[in-house]
Amino acid sequence: MTDSPASAPVLVLIDKVTAGGPPLAEGETGWHVVDAHEPVIDVADLGVTRGDGVFEGLGVADGAIQALEPHLRRLARSAAMLDLPELDLDVVREACLASARLHAPAPFLLQKLVVTRGVEGGDGTPTAWVRTDAMPDHSHERRDGIAVVALDRGYRHDVAQTSPWLLQGAKTLSYAVNKSVLREAARRGADDVIFVSSDGYALEGPSASLIARFGDRFVTPSTDQGILEGTTQAAVFETLEALGHKTAYELLPMESVRAADALWLASSGRQISPISSLDGVPVAFDRDFSQDLADAMEARRD
Repeated sequence: MTDSPASAPVLVLIDKVTAGGPPLAEGETGWHVVDAHEPVIDVADLGVTRGDGVFEGLGVADGAIQALEPHLRRLARSAAMLDLPELDLDVVREACLASARLHAPAPFLLQKLVVTRGVEGGDGTPTAWVRTDAMPDHSHERRDGIAVVALDRGYRHDVAQTSPWLLQGAKTLSYAVNKSVLREAARRGADDVIFVSSDGYALEGPSASLIARFGDRFVTPSTDQGILEGTTQAAVFETLEALGHKTAYELLPMESVRAADALWLASSGRQISPISSLDGVPVAFDRDFSQDLADAMEARRD
C-alpha cells in the first residue's frame, strides 16, 4: 500500500468491521483498496436486496474529512438501532482516512460510508465500505437559494417514542421514500423537501437539516422527533454562536417556519443553502450572510 493519490473514485472495503475478535496482526489494516469500477458486492447482500443497513455521507475538504468523529458516532448509533453488531470504529476511521488520502487532490469530495447486515444466509458478518468521489457542484444553490415544498411524513412528531421499531432517527439505507419525495418536489417545480409530522411540526429534509432564523435567534427542530442529529447543522450553530447569535433545538410548528425571517437546509454534501421559496411563497434571504456561512462550512478542517 502506498500513499500516492489514485484516480477518482477510491473504494475501500472494510474487512474488520465489527468490534471484538482477534486483534489485527502486525501489518494488517482491517481494510483494503479495490477497483471502484469492478463488481465487489454480493447480489445477495441484504443492503442490496432489503436496504438493510446504515450509512453516512462525509464531506472531504482539501483531503480533510469534515466532522469525522460525529459521523462515526452517528453511524454507531444507527447501527445499534438496527441491532447490528458493535462496529470497530478504529478500523472504520482508518478506512475513511485512507479513502480520502488516496483520492487525487481536489477542493471538495464526498465520501459514502456504508455498513449492511451482510449476505443473506451468511454468518452474520456485516459488509462495509467507504467510497470517495467528486462532490456535485452546489454553488448555484448557495448563491440563488432552493425552492422547497412541505410534505407530510405521515407520522406524529413523537413517533420515536411511541414506535421505536419504525427506526425514525436512524440513517438507514432504506431511501426509497426519500427519493420519492424528491421526485414529488420536482413535479411541483421545487428542488427539495421539508418533512412535516402528521400533527404539524417541521422535521428535516430527506437528506438535510432545517435551520430557521427568527431575528437574532437560529432554531433547528429538536432531534427527539425521530430525526437525525445534523453534523453540518451542528457546525453551523458553532459558527453562529461564535458570531454572538443565539441557537436552539425546539419543536417548530410549520406556521412558525412559514413566518421565519430566513430558512436554510444543511448537509454534508450541500453544506448550507438558503431556501428561496416554500410551497411557492418567496422566502427572503441575505445572500452575503448565507455565502459567509457556506464559506465557513467549506473551510472546516478536522
